Amino acid sequence: MASLEAAPPPPAAVSPSRMFRKEKSILLKDSSLALYNNLSVLPLPAKQLTYFASVHGSTVNMVSASDDGLSFSHRQLQAKEGTLGVGASIITQAAWCVLPSRVLLVLTSRKGIQMYESDGSIMVFWHALEGMESSLAGKAVFARGIAATGQRFVCVGTSLSSVLIFDIPPKGSNITLSEVLEKHCSSITDISAELCQQPDRGADLVTADDSGALCIWGSGEKFTLVNKIPASECTCSSVKLWNGIIAAGYGNGQIRLYEAASGTLRAEVSAHARWIYALDLAPLSGKLLSAAEDSFVHVWKLSPSQDAEGIAIEHCQAECVADTMICGARFCNPEGSAFAVTGFELSEIIHYVLV
Repeated sequence: MASLEAAPPPPAAVSPSRMFRKEKSILLKDSSLALYNNLSVLPLPAKQLTYFASVHGSTVNMVSASDDGLSFSHRQLQAKEGTLGVGASIITQAAWCVLPSRVLLVLTSRKGIQMYESDGSIMVFWHALEGMESSLAGKAVFARGIAATGQRFVCVGTSLSSVLIFDIPPKGSNITLSEVLEKHCSSITDISAELCQQPDRGADLVTADDSGALCIWGSGEKFTLVNKIPASECTCSSVKLWNGIIAAGYGNGQIRLYEAASGTLRAEVSAHARWIYALDLAPLSGKLLSAAEDSFVHVWKLSPSQDAEGIAIEHCQAECVADTMICGARFCNPEGSAFAVTGFELSEIIHYVLV
Protein backbone atom coordinates (compact mmCIF):
# COMPACT_ATOMS: atom_id res chain seq x y z
CA MET A 1 0.00 0.00 0.00
CA ALA A 2 1.73 3.11 -1.25
CA SER A 3 -0.22 5.79 0.55
CA LEU A 4 -2.49 6.02 3.58
CA GLU A 5 -3.35 9.62 4.37
CA ALA A 6 -6.44 9.52 6.49
CA ALA A 7 -7.03 9.82 10.20
CA PRO A 8 -10.83 9.73 10.61
CA PRO A 9 -12.49 10.06 14.00
CA PRO A 10 -14.10 7.00 15.57
CA PRO A 11 -17.57 6.31 14.11
CA ALA A 12 -19.24 7.69 17.21
CA ALA A 13 -17.51 11.04 16.92
CA VAL A 14 -18.87 14.13 15.20
CA SER A 15 -16.60 16.41 13.21
CA PRO A 16 -15.94 19.72 14.97
CA SER A 17 -16.48 21.77 11.82
CA ARG A 18 -19.57 21.26 9.71
CA MET A 19 -19.57 21.47 5.93
CA PHE A 20 -23.25 20.55 5.64
CA ARG A 21 -26.38 21.42 7.56
CA LYS A 22 -29.59 19.41 7.80
CA GLU A 23 -32.58 20.75 5.86
CA LYS A 24 -36.26 19.82 5.93
CA SER A 25 -36.79 16.14 5.12
CA ILE A 26 -38.54 14.95 1.98
CA LEU A 27 -41.39 12.59 2.84
CA LEU A 28 -41.88 9.26 1.05
CA LYS A 29 -45.13 7.42 0.43
CA ASP A 30 -43.55 4.27 1.86
CA SER A 31 -40.40 3.33 3.75
CA SER A 32 -37.12 2.10 2.26
CA LEU A 33 -35.97 -1.50 2.49
CA ALA A 34 -32.54 -2.64 3.65
CA LEU A 35 -31.00 -3.01 0.18
CA TYR A 36 -27.54 -1.93 -0.93
CA ASN A 37 -27.49 1.53 -2.52
CA ASN A 38 -31.23 1.97 -1.98
CA LEU A 39 -31.40 5.61 -3.07
CA SER A 40 -31.02 7.12 -6.51
CA VAL A 41 -30.92 10.82 -7.36
CA LEU A 42 -31.38 12.57 -10.71
CA PRO A 43 -30.73 16.33 -10.77
CA LEU A 44 -32.51 18.28 -13.52
CA PRO A 45 -30.97 21.79 -13.38
CA ALA A 46 -32.87 23.04 -16.45
CA LYS A 47 -36.17 22.32 -14.72
CA GLN A 48 -34.90 23.33 -11.24
CA LEU A 49 -35.97 19.90 -10.01
CA THR A 50 -34.35 16.87 -8.40
CA TYR A 51 -35.80 13.35 -8.63
CA PHE A 52 -35.35 10.85 -5.78
CA ALA A 53 -36.18 7.13 -5.79
CA SER A 54 -36.01 4.33 -3.22
CA VAL A 55 -37.33 0.77 -3.20
CA HIS A 56 -39.88 -0.94 -0.97
CA GLY A 57 -40.90 -4.46 -2.04
CA SER A 58 -42.45 -4.30 -5.52
CA THR A 59 -42.74 -0.50 -5.39
CA VAL A 60 -40.39 2.34 -6.27
CA ASN A 61 -41.10 5.48 -4.25
CA MET A 62 -40.39 8.48 -6.49
CA VAL A 63 -40.35 12.14 -5.46
CA SER A 64 -39.62 15.21 -7.56
CA ALA A 65 -38.58 18.19 -5.43
CA SER A 66 -38.12 21.78 -6.56
CA ASP A 67 -34.74 23.33 -5.87
CA ASP A 68 -36.33 25.89 -3.53
CA GLY A 69 -37.79 23.08 -1.41
CA LEU A 70 -41.34 24.39 -1.69
CA SER A 71 -42.85 21.95 -4.18
CA PHE A 72 -42.99 18.15 -4.14
CA SER A 73 -44.63 15.60 -6.40
CA HIS A 74 -44.96 11.92 -5.47
CA ARG A 75 -45.28 8.86 -7.66
CA GLN A 76 -45.24 5.16 -6.83
CA LEU A 77 -44.06 2.91 -9.63
CA GLN A 78 -45.29 -0.67 -9.40
CA ALA A 79 -42.88 -2.97 -11.19
CA LYS A 80 -44.44 -5.55 -13.47
CA GLU A 81 -43.26 -8.93 -14.67
CA GLY A 82 -42.73 -8.56 -18.38
CA THR A 83 -44.24 -6.65 -21.25
CA LEU A 84 -47.76 -7.88 -20.52
CA GLY A 85 -47.67 -6.10 -17.19
CA VAL A 86 -49.00 -9.05 -15.20
CA GLY A 87 -48.06 -9.52 -11.57
CA ALA A 88 -45.68 -7.71 -9.25
CA SER A 89 -42.00 -8.47 -8.81
CA ILE A 90 -39.74 -7.86 -5.78
CA ILE A 91 -37.37 -5.06 -6.78
CA THR A 92 -33.72 -5.23 -5.75
CA GLN A 93 -32.56 -1.80 -7.01
CA ALA A 94 -33.70 1.29 -8.92
CA ALA A 95 -31.29 3.73 -10.52
CA TRP A 96 -31.26 6.41 -13.20
CA CYS A 97 -28.81 5.82 -16.05
CA VAL A 98 -27.69 9.01 -17.78
CA LEU A 99 -26.44 8.61 -21.34
CA PRO A 100 -25.61 11.43 -23.78
CA SER A 101 -28.78 10.83 -25.80
CA ARG A 102 -31.31 9.85 -23.11
CA VAL A 103 -31.98 9.10 -19.45
CA LEU A 104 -33.54 5.81 -18.36
CA LEU A 105 -34.87 4.62 -15.00
CA VAL A 106 -33.61 1.04 -14.63
CA LEU A 107 -35.16 -1.45 -12.20
CA THR A 108 -33.71 -4.83 -11.25
CA SER A 109 -35.68 -7.61 -9.61
CA ARG A 110 -35.94 -11.32 -8.99
CA LYS A 111 -37.61 -11.72 -12.37
CA GLY A 112 -35.61 -9.48 -14.65
CA ILE A 113 -34.55 -6.00 -15.74
CA GLN A 114 -36.95 -3.21 -16.63
CA MET A 115 -36.13 0.12 -18.25
CA TYR A 116 -38.48 3.11 -18.11
CA GLU A 117 -38.49 6.65 -19.39
CA SER A 118 -36.85 8.84 -16.75
CA ASP A 119 -40.16 9.82 -15.08
CA GLY A 120 -41.32 6.21 -14.85
CA SER A 121 -44.28 6.85 -17.14
CA ILE A 122 -43.49 4.31 -19.89
CA MET A 123 -41.68 0.98 -19.76
CA VAL A 124 -39.52 0.76 -22.88
CA PHE A 125 -37.74 -2.55 -22.29
CA TRP A 126 -38.02 -5.80 -20.35
CA HIS A 127 -35.37 -8.50 -20.07
CA ALA A 128 -36.43 -11.68 -18.27
CA LEU A 129 -34.01 -13.71 -16.16
CA GLU A 130 -35.98 -16.88 -16.88
CA GLY A 131 -33.74 -19.51 -18.40
CA MET A 132 -30.67 -18.33 -16.50
CA GLU A 133 -29.95 -21.41 -14.40
CA SER A 134 -27.77 -21.54 -11.34
CA SER A 135 -25.10 -24.23 -11.03
CA LEU A 136 -25.79 -24.20 -7.28
CA ALA A 137 -29.08 -25.79 -6.31
CA GLY A 138 -31.41 -23.40 -4.56
CA LYS A 139 -29.44 -20.25 -5.37
CA ALA A 140 -31.74 -17.29 -5.92
CA VAL A 141 -31.70 -15.64 -9.32
CA PHE A 142 -31.99 -11.85 -9.40
CA ALA A 143 -30.39 -8.78 -10.92
CA ARG A 144 -28.54 -6.08 -8.96
CA GLY A 145 -25.94 -3.43 -9.79
CA ILE A 146 -26.70 -0.78 -12.42
CA ALA A 147 -24.51 1.70 -14.30
CA ALA A 148 -24.37 3.56 -17.62
CA THR A 149 -21.06 3.74 -19.48
CA GLY A 150 -19.74 5.07 -22.75
CA GLN A 151 -22.08 6.62 -25.26
CA ARG A 152 -24.77 3.96 -25.30
CA PHE A 153 -24.34 1.11 -22.81
CA VAL A 154 -26.22 0.19 -19.63
CA CYS A 155 -24.59 -2.51 -17.49
CA VAL A 156 -26.57 -4.69 -15.07
CA GLY A 157 -25.24 -7.37 -12.72
CA THR A 158 -26.87 -10.68 -11.77
CA SER A 159 -26.75 -13.08 -8.85
CA LEU A 160 -25.23 -15.66 -11.19
CA SER A 161 -22.00 -13.59 -11.31
CA SER A 162 -22.51 -12.28 -14.87
CA VAL A 163 -22.76 -8.67 -16.05
CA LEU A 164 -25.23 -7.97 -18.86
CA ILE A 165 -24.36 -5.19 -21.32
CA PHE A 166 -27.31 -3.53 -23.05
CA ASP A 167 -26.95 -1.37 -26.17
CA ILE A 168 -29.30 1.62 -25.87
CA PRO A 169 -30.47 3.49 -29.01
CA PRO A 170 -30.93 7.30 -28.88
CA LYS A 171 -34.69 6.76 -28.71
CA GLY A 172 -37.27 4.02 -28.88
CA SER A 173 -37.39 0.51 -27.47
CA ASN A 174 -34.97 -1.32 -29.76
CA ILE A 175 -32.67 -2.15 -26.84
CA THR A 176 -30.48 -5.23 -27.30
CA LEU A 177 -28.30 -7.42 -25.10
CA SER A 178 -24.92 -6.95 -26.78
CA GLU A 179 -22.52 -8.76 -24.46
CA VAL A 180 -22.29 -10.81 -21.24
CA LEU A 181 -19.22 -10.39 -19.01
CA GLU A 182 -18.34 -13.52 -17.01
CA LYS A 183 -15.20 -12.99 -14.92
CA HIS A 184 -16.78 -13.01 -11.43
CA CYS A 185 -17.39 -16.08 -9.28
CA SER A 186 -19.98 -14.57 -6.89
CA SER A 187 -23.16 -12.53 -7.09
CA ILE A 188 -22.68 -9.01 -8.41
CA THR A 189 -23.33 -6.37 -5.75
CA ASP A 190 -22.61 -3.05 -7.49
CA ILE A 191 -21.30 -1.49 -10.71
CA SER A 192 -19.77 1.94 -11.32
CA ALA A 193 -18.50 3.78 -14.41
CA GLU A 194 -16.12 6.67 -14.87
CA LEU A 195 -18.31 9.66 -15.71
CA CYS A 196 -15.53 11.79 -17.21
CA GLN A 197 -13.99 9.16 -19.44
CA GLN A 198 -10.47 9.65 -20.74
CA PRO A 199 -9.44 7.45 -23.68
CA ASP A 200 -5.85 7.07 -22.46
CA ARG A 201 -6.93 5.75 -19.05
CA GLY A 202 -8.25 2.44 -20.39
CA ALA A 203 -10.26 1.56 -17.27
CA ASP A 204 -13.71 3.09 -17.06
CA LEU A 205 -15.95 0.43 -15.48
CA VAL A 206 -15.68 -1.53 -12.23
CA THR A 207 -17.87 -4.39 -11.03
CA ALA A 208 -17.98 -5.76 -7.45
CA ASP A 209 -19.28 -9.00 -5.98
CA ASP A 210 -20.25 -10.79 -2.76
CA SER A 211 -16.77 -12.26 -2.29
CA GLY A 212 -15.18 -8.80 -2.28
CA ALA A 213 -13.61 -9.27 -5.72
CA LEU A 214 -13.48 -6.34 -8.16
CA CYS A 215 -13.17 -6.53 -11.96
CA ILE A 216 -11.93 -3.47 -13.83
CA TRP A 217 -12.98 -3.08 -17.46
CA GLY A 218 -12.32 -0.92 -20.45
CA SER A 219 -15.52 -0.22 -22.35
CA GLY A 220 -15.93 0.10 -26.10
CA GLU A 221 -17.53 -1.90 -28.87
CA LYS A 222 -16.29 -4.86 -26.85
CA PHE A 223 -15.51 -4.75 -23.12
CA THR A 224 -12.03 -5.87 -22.07
CA LEU A 225 -10.87 -6.97 -18.62
CA VAL A 226 -8.09 -4.59 -17.51
CA ASN A 227 -7.48 -6.02 -14.05
CA LYS A 228 -9.02 -8.10 -11.29
CA ILE A 229 -8.69 -7.45 -7.58
CA PRO A 230 -9.08 -10.82 -5.81
CA ALA A 231 -11.70 -11.72 -3.23
CA SER A 232 -11.21 -10.46 0.32
CA GLU A 233 -12.52 -11.53 3.70
CA CYS A 234 -15.86 -9.75 3.24
CA THR A 235 -18.39 -8.50 0.70
CA CYS A 236 -17.81 -5.35 -1.33
CA SER A 237 -21.29 -3.85 -1.12
CA SER A 238 -20.73 -0.56 -2.94
CA VAL A 239 -18.14 0.76 -5.38
CA LYS A 240 -17.38 4.04 -7.18
CA LEU A 241 -14.89 5.02 -9.88
CA TRP A 242 -13.41 8.53 -10.09
CA ASN A 243 -10.36 9.87 -11.93
CA GLY A 244 -8.87 6.42 -12.23
CA ILE A 245 -9.38 5.67 -8.51
CA ILE A 246 -11.73 2.99 -7.21
CA ALA A 247 -13.47 3.64 -3.87
CA ALA A 248 -14.85 0.40 -2.45
CA GLY A 249 -17.00 -0.08 0.68
CA TYR A 250 -16.99 -3.40 2.56
CA GLY A 251 -18.99 -5.38 5.06
CA ASN A 252 -16.34 -4.85 7.75
CA GLY A 253 -16.85 -1.07 7.59
CA GLN A 254 -13.68 -0.36 5.62
CA ILE A 255 -13.24 1.93 2.64
CA ARG A 256 -10.40 0.95 0.33
CA LEU A 257 -8.98 3.05 -2.49
CA TYR A 258 -7.40 1.29 -5.44
CA GLU A 259 -5.68 2.50 -8.57
CA ALA A 260 -8.00 1.29 -11.34
CA ALA A 261 -5.42 0.59 -14.05
CA SER A 262 -3.06 -1.48 -11.87
CA GLY A 263 -5.35 -2.68 -9.06
CA THR A 264 -2.85 -1.37 -6.48
CA LEU A 265 -4.26 -0.61 -3.02
CA ARG A 266 -3.51 3.06 -2.26
CA ALA A 267 -5.40 3.70 1.00
CA GLU A 268 -7.50 1.86 3.57
CA VAL A 269 -9.72 3.46 6.21
CA SER A 270 -11.77 1.90 9.03
CA ALA A 271 -14.67 4.21 8.27
CA HIS A 272 -17.65 2.57 9.99
CA ALA A 273 -18.36 0.27 12.91
CA ARG A 274 -20.70 -1.91 10.84
CA TRP A 275 -21.55 -2.95 7.28
CA ILE A 276 -21.29 -0.23 4.63
CA TYR A 277 -24.44 -0.09 2.50
CA ALA A 278 -23.75 2.83 0.17
CA LEU A 279 -21.00 4.98 -1.32
CA ASP A 280 -21.26 7.96 -3.64
CA LEU A 281 -18.78 10.32 -5.30
CA ALA A 282 -19.27 13.89 -6.49
CA PRO A 283 -17.26 13.90 -9.75
CA LEU A 284 -16.60 17.65 -9.89
CA SER A 285 -15.24 17.97 -6.34
CA GLY A 286 -13.93 14.56 -5.28
CA LYS A 287 -16.20 14.40 -2.23
CA LEU A 288 -16.98 10.85 -1.11
CA LEU A 289 -20.07 9.82 0.85
CA SER A 290 -20.26 6.61 2.91
CA ALA A 291 -23.28 5.23 4.79
CA ALA A 292 -23.65 2.15 6.96
CA GLU A 293 -25.64 0.04 9.40
CA ASP A 294 -24.03 1.95 12.27
CA SER A 295 -26.45 4.91 11.71
CA PHE A 296 -23.64 7.15 10.45
CA VAL A 297 -23.04 8.87 7.15
CA HIS A 298 -19.54 10.28 6.59
CA VAL A 299 -18.34 12.90 4.13
CA TRP A 300 -14.77 12.54 2.86
CA LYS A 301 -12.58 14.44 0.40
CA LEU A 302 -10.34 12.65 -2.09
CA SER A 303 -7.38 14.37 -3.69
CA PRO A 304 -3.97 13.52 -5.15
CA SER A 305 -1.33 13.19 -2.46
CA GLN A 306 2.21 14.57 -2.48
CA ASP A 307 3.25 11.12 -3.61
CA ALA A 308 2.42 11.11 -7.32
CA GLU A 309 1.21 7.53 -7.03
CA GLY A 310 -0.90 8.09 -3.92
CA ILE A 311 -4.33 9.38 -3.05
CA ALA A 312 -5.22 11.38 0.04
CA ILE A 313 -8.53 10.88 1.85
CA GLU A 314 -9.62 13.48 4.39
CA HIS A 315 -12.55 13.16 6.79
CA CYS A 316 -14.84 16.20 6.58
CA GLN A 317 -18.02 15.48 8.53
CA ALA A 318 -20.06 12.78 10.29
CA GLU A 319 -23.83 12.78 10.68
CA CYS A 320 -25.83 10.33 12.79
CA VAL A 321 -29.39 9.27 11.96
CA ALA A 322 -30.26 7.83 15.36
CA ASP A 323 -31.47 4.23 15.55
CA THR A 324 -31.50 3.90 11.76
CA MET A 325 -29.72 1.41 9.55
CA ILE A 326 -28.74 3.68 6.66
CA CYS A 327 -29.16 1.95 3.30
CA GLY A 328 -29.01 4.82 0.82
CA ALA A 329 -26.88 7.96 0.44
CA ARG A 330 -26.35 10.09 -2.67
CA PHE A 331 -25.04 13.52 -3.60
CA CYS A 332 -27.72 15.68 -5.22
CA ASN A 333 -25.47 17.25 -7.86
CA PRO A 334 -22.06 16.68 -9.50
CA GLU A 335 -20.46 19.36 -7.30
CA GLY A 336 -21.45 17.58 -4.10
CA SER A 337 -23.00 20.70 -2.53
CA ALA A 338 -25.96 18.69 -1.17
CA PHE A 339 -26.64 15.07 -0.30
CA ALA A 340 -29.59 12.87 0.66
CA VAL A 341 -29.86 9.90 3.01
CA THR A 342 -32.49 7.27 3.71
CA GLY A 343 -32.64 4.18 5.91
CA PHE A 344 -34.40 0.93 6.67
CA GLU A 345 -38.08 1.52 7.59
CA LEU A 346 -37.53 5.28 7.20
CA SER A 347 -40.36 6.99 5.32
CA GLU A 348 -38.38 10.10 4.51
CA ILE A 349 -35.28 11.31 2.73
CA ILE A 350 -33.04 13.40 4.97
CA HIS A 351 -31.53 16.30 3.06
CA TYR A 352 -28.25 18.12 3.80
CA VAL A 353 -26.87 21.21 2.04
CA LEU A 354 -23.48 22.91 2.06
CA VAL A 355 -23.17 25.57 4.76
